[in-house]
Amino acid sequence: MTLRACVVTISSAAVLLAAASACSRQRTPDRPPPPLNPRAASLADGFGTMDRLVDAARKEGALTVVGLPGGWVGYKEIIARFSDKYGIKVTSVMPEASSRQEIDAAARLRGTAQAPDVFDVTLEVAVANSRLFAPYRVTGWADIPDEAKDQDGRWYAAYGGYMSIGYDPRKVPAPASYAALARPGTTVALPGDPRQVASAFSGVMAASLGQGLPDAARGVNLFARLRKGGMLGRPDQATTVVDWDFMNAARAAGGRGAAAWRVTIPKNAVLASYYMQAIDAAAPHPAAARLWEEFLLSDEGQNLFLKAYARPSRMEAMQTRGALDGDAAARLPEASGDPVILTVPEQDKAKAYLATHWAKDVG
Repeated sequence: MTLRACVVTISSAAVLLAAASACSRQRTPDRPPPPLNPRAASLADGFGTMDRLVDAARKEGALTVVGLPGGWVGYKEIIARFSDKYGIKVTSVMPEASSRQEIDAAARLRGTAQAPDVFDVTLEVAVANSRLFAPYRVTGWADIPDEAKDQDGRWYAAYGGYMSIGYDPRKVPAPASYAALARPGTTVALPGDPRQVASAFSGVMAASLGQGLPDAARGVNLFARLRKGGMLGRPDQATTVVDWDFMNAARAAGGRGAAAWRVTIPKNAVLASYYMQAIDAAAPHPAAARLWEEFLLSDEGQNLFLKAYARPSRMEAMQTRGALDGDAAARLPEASGDPVILTVPEQDKAKAYLATHWAKDVG
């Protein structure tokens, strides 16, 4: 992204002033706002201005979210900030639901008072269920990387992260690689079963990278060795946890204490992933759902994700414009090497391998 400077000479400035004067004498009437359409595909088409969107959302007065635990990427503060700012009651249902469970819950709860308006899901689930989502391009659409959004606007990333290793420096040295997790005296944990939990699956796949290429067998073999050596444990007891950098960084800053927890991202083994936002096509509160997405993708919302150590999808554009929270960005774990984002076919292939081999090799 480049910046261009515009230089106006004295003579051209005079021409511009004269033109401006003429325009002021022949002022055209303001264009009337579009008819209000809470289910429109953009702010401009459905509301015309942010004020009209806010008014429509306030009249609905409510928003229902699903699968948003308070300790995940700062959602507790994000929900509170949104609710206080706009006077909209936010109801959170099934906060621990997985991405797949979010979609199932929407089908089960449709027509009830708990039907969700919006989703926060993995890329794989977003692609598989795009027909269920309403197209909506947020105001910051152009800033979202192309690989992190559906061109029809049915899903788009608000934040992402890098897979990392969190460790207790009082008990184990800093692991330079995923292979180093097999060092004697180390107890390693994943944040769940990789066949069911997306972050645990990504942990196995981060360990599978070789020369930037994923190989599910490599990741499964490492965790099989750890299991055989009695080195797999629970996250609350392990000396080492393989998880997203925003989760390990939050552990370092809070639950475990900064003095007792460190975060590292092995060089040239940087697995990255975005989490996608989407609006239910049958959202009971369509205006509030669109206002929620505008808030998450606004500079304010993006900096709230950053405050919680997640990497905003609009981060590069915001940094260029000076809108990024520099202090929060400086606290992100360092990464070295080109990030690898698994394609949906790569994920499907890897999940098929885990379905066949994880129970047999790891248990």
